[in-house]
Amino acid sequence: MAKVLMKGNEAIGEAAIRAGCLNYFAYPITPQSEVAEYLVRRMPEVGGVFLQGESEVAVGYMIFGAAGAGERVFTTSSSPGISLMSEAISYIAAAQCPAVFVNIMRGGPGLGGILPSQADYLQATKGIGHGDCRLLVMAPASVQEAVEMVMKAFPLAEKYRNPVMILGDGLIGQMMEPVEFPDHLKTEPTNKDAWATNGMDHRKANTRNLVKSLFLDPVQLNDNNLALKAKYDRMRAEEVMSESYHTDGDYKGLIVSYGTMSRVCRTAIDMLAADGIDVGMVRPQTVFPFPEQAVAEAANKPSCTHVLSIEMSMGQMIEDVERSVQGRVPVSWYGKCGGDIPTPEEVIDVVKERIA
Repeated sequence: MAKVLMKGNEAIGEAAIRAGCLNYFAYPITPQSEVAEYLVRRMPEVGGVFLQGESEVAVGYMIFGAAGAGERVFTTSSSPGISLMSEAISYIAAAQCPAVFVNIMRGGPGLGGILPSQADYLQATKGIGHGDCRLLVMAPASVQEAVEMVMKAFPLAEKYRNPVMILGDGLIGQMMEPVEFPDHLKTEPTNKDAWATNGMDHRKANTRNLVKSLFLDPVQLNDNNLALKAKYDRMRAEEVMSESYHTDGDYKGLIVSYGTMSRVCRTAIDMLAADGIDVGMVRPQTVFPFPEQAVAEAANKPSCTHVLSIEMSMGQMIEDVERSVQGRVPVSWYGKCGGDIPTPEEVIDVVKERIA
């Protein structure tokens, strides 16, 4: 199909519809409110459902209810809104229900600001809810990639019976780029008869499905957590995605960056190369599971003497980078988290100071 110029938030909403999701529950919060504005019109056109909850807390449990009934469902929010949904996300993960959450991040902590940020990395990858729960988290670097990740998120959520999150900074939601919606990424919801509360008439006689997160027996709770861990380990084995840039030859420094910050870094790398300074980059496309092997292999190149984690946060990703590098070379951080985006020139200055 032909490409169409769309704002990121609107493209995210359309991508969900094209993926086969017709249930969207949400509460407005900047900088992602255009998703709801778009879908309040589009969902009725395609026979879908849009409901605005009275709060993000309510939305989280609306998602839980629809997911438990076997429906494809998703929501979009921004940092404080995701915090309010985090209890429900933990329930959804514990009950092994598929759902898709999109976080178009703003700065923080607290109310922070509405400008672009990547300040929710730790929340998304390590602290999304109480207990031993994890999400599969994808981080797009363009509106087109956000479209494709949203469309892939629904079958992935169903594959693992687990929440999936798209983690985008404010630029992903607010900028306009040409996009297309690949037909091959449209999928049908998988059969939920084996576990969902979708009505006895859909299943064999005398079979009951129970969706729950309460396990008062310590043996049962431990078994459930072991089953969840097995899923997360499978994600690590099967779902890691990353992109390498300028890593074929020798380079003295390696940048690890994700989202739109990685696009700034790519420009800086090209400008450095023109000056005879070779720097490579690994861009995580999944931040859980993190591409540890790709980062380790790139950092282990004999010519590499330093690794830079460049983020629009106060260094939240650096822990994953350091774990991947395992002390092979020094690792340091550079970034901002007030809404100002580091420029290619600023990245170049940091590279020259620490690496060149």
